[in-house]
Amino acid sequence: MRIYVLALEGVFDTGLTTVLDSLTMANSLASATGMAAAGFEITVVGMRPQVHTALGMQVPIRDMSGAPAPDWVVLPAINRMTAETLVPALGRDDVVDASAALRAWRSGGASVAAACTGTFVLAESGLLDGLSATTTWWLSPLFRQRYPQVHLDAHRIVVPSGGALTAGAALSHLDLALWLIRHSSPELAALVAKYLVFDVRLSQSVYAISDHLAHSDPLVEHFDRWVREHLAAAISLDDAADALATSKRTLTRRLNAVLGKTPVEYIQDLRVERAVHLLKTSTLTVDRIAEQVGYADGVTLRTLLRRRIGKGVRELRGA
Repeated sequence: MRIYVLALEGVFDTGLTTVLDSLTMANSLASATGMAAAGFEITVVGMRPQVHTALGMQVPIRDMSGAPAPDWVVLPAINRMTAETLVPALGRDDVVDASAALRAWRSGGASVAAACTGTFVLAESGLLDGLSATTTWWLSPLFRQRYPQVHLDAHRIVVPSGGALTAGAALSHLDLALWLIRHSSPELAALVAKYLVFDVRLSQSVYAISDHLAHSDPLVEHFDRWVREHLAAAISLDDAADALATSKRTLTRRLNAVLGKTPVEYIQDLRVERAVHLLKTSTLTVDRIAEQVGYADGVTLRTLLRRRIGKGVRELRGA
């Protein structure tokens, strides 16, 4: 499998090296164990003769502009962590050139992949329009606003969709690399994960800081806090709207714009999130935990947890 790793100026050091180290380790382990798996031919490419990482290290790149399209082009993040710094970077000449190169490679048959803020560069190319994608969780409101043609599911770590693969926040570069390895050999991916002492993550939700997500919209932030304070009780959307001095319609519209969810879906997410936390950190039974997150008994909670796990497994397998 031929893979171009596209490094842009200011590339996130950990993202770039994680992708390279994971794929190189897969080659080494496959060779050492005699495992039947397609190897990875990895080439680091760039849009300029000289590219430096965010920490100032020079990246050895090759000009592959005249070469046939690879099987995959992988775009690590650029180290711009806030909307204020990321948006101007998306207008840089090398990013504009990268968009054109990505479209050319895609038209030549390559699949495209990106992680963290690299998903914004990929979205700038238009190649995610009409597809499902994820991105780094704290920039999801900006992504949703800037690319309305992309079906964003920021809760997921990795989203394969129509010849494109996107991954969430910084260390999801490893999830992305393992997905590519798993696409070649599930056994090899499992072995690489063991050598890296890496556990599979299915969702970004447990890492998300709600204040970050909701900060761009005070109403959403207040709703998040109000719901967390009332999780143990039956929650009425009418009561929530009254407490926040707004209407249900406005609340629904704003949550969809910022988080891509209805109020009911978001309340359910918070309840499951709290339940999972209590399962991990307490000795309470499922029935007792259900009471603390607003369910009358453990049956509903067990169903939701099984559904969440089943969905995660399907996503992991690329279903």
